Amino acid sequence: MDRKELHSTVNETTDHLDAPQATCVIAGGGPAGMVLGLLLARAGIAVTVMEKHADFLRDFRGDTVHRSTRRLMSDLGLSEQLEPFLHPLDTVDGVRTGRPFVGVVPQWDFLETLADAAAREPSFRLLRGTEVVGPIRDRGAVTGVRYRGPDGAIREMPAALTVACDGRWSALRSALDLRLRTFDVPMDVWWFRLPRCPDDPAELSGVSHIGHRCAMVDRGDYYQIGYLIPKGRDAELRARGIEALRRDVAELVPALAGRVAELESLDDVKLLDVRLNRLRRWFSDGILFIGDAAHAMSPAGGIGVNLAIADAVAAARIIAGPLREGTLSTRHLARVQVRRALPTVLTQTVQQLMHRRLRELLAAPAADAAPRPGRLMSRIGRSALPRKLAGFVLTGGPFSERTPDFARRPAASRTPAADQSTDPPVAAW
Repeated sequence: MDRKELHSTVNETTDHLDAPQATCVIAGGGPAGMVLGLLLARAGIAVTVMEKHADFLRDFRGDTVHRSTRRLMSDLGLSEQLEPFLHPLDTVDGVRTGRPFVGVVPQWDFLETLADAAAREPSFRLLRGTEVVGPIRDRGAVTGVRYRGPDGAIREMPAALTVACDGRWSALRSALDLRLRTFDVPMDVWWFRLPRCPDDPAELSGVSHIGHRCAMVDRGDYYQIGYLIPKGRDAELRARGIEALRRDVAELVPALAGRVAELESLDDVKLLDVRLNRLRRWFSDGILFIGDAAHAMSPAGGIGVNLAIADAVAAARIIAGPLREGTLSTRHLARVQVRRALPTVLTQTVQQLMHRRLRELLAAPAADAAPRPGRLMSRIGRSALPRKLAGFVLTGGPFSERTPDFARRPAASRTPAADQSTDPPVAAW
């Protein structure tokens, strides 16, 4: 069956009476998958997003939103819905930036906002508790997915296009044995929480970088802390016990010394296995990879979520028309990679430069990395120009994507900072 024939019949036939059908099936209900699903649904395309978890309530996910993402949400008419969850980060390393170009939105709230908006589109379907386990293939082309539903049964869904948004451990990428270009990284990250008090020092507000050994994000009633450890040493450091981590945190951030006992055990500490890689080719016949499935990013710069969302916006703009008309080809999928490859390479290059500095800092004792306002800014460069350039790349960049006209909706409330273009702060390790 050729691509056009599949497109014309996908909404008419299925191997299982209770199986959903779609013109486009998206594997993964993270930021890239949900944004792409909403945009395609607003283009009138039958789209199904499969999310393997029953809900979005998972902690320590990327939830730094930059001005490009906030502008997108405004264009989609969702600023008012997102505003209650947004915590602007207008302070970096104790330096007030004046305008909150960077903010934090808990990822589950961000995704539920998108899901609620998409649910109002008649051609959209979100299947929770549904895991994509592999592609359907016909003479080398991907023609849909095999998936495991909430009842554990394996079924198939044919689709004119499959989009892999299933993260850095993509099952679809593994099944197709696609080649990754991998870059060395010096660190992994331990994530955990500690309480915040109203009288905490001003340098701990917003986002703070403690000698590059950890980053603290002020979330109102608690701090989300990312503590950097040398790559591959998770098991070794856990063997030291929770008291060793408490001592390190107390040395790094004396203001939190009285609260480290809130870390009851290392079960409260989650490991992020940091990867930095990208696919050499983001597409094959019938399938497209975007977001972490195409390029895993380091947490340096808090850019990963925003880059994945930009991929989704570019993809929607390029493929929506051909999908709707039944004329989609690998040429259109290649255009997505061409559009998004340079921003990916540029961002990963900046992250690799950050990693070089991290190697020596990770070797220093924790006591040598006391918090100092403005420390990050001074390390990036003495003049303002390097800071502005790094901030521009990491919070919006020269290749940000604008919302397709077919997806725009009037907004009852816009976020003023989202539409301004003055130099943003740098949110980086």
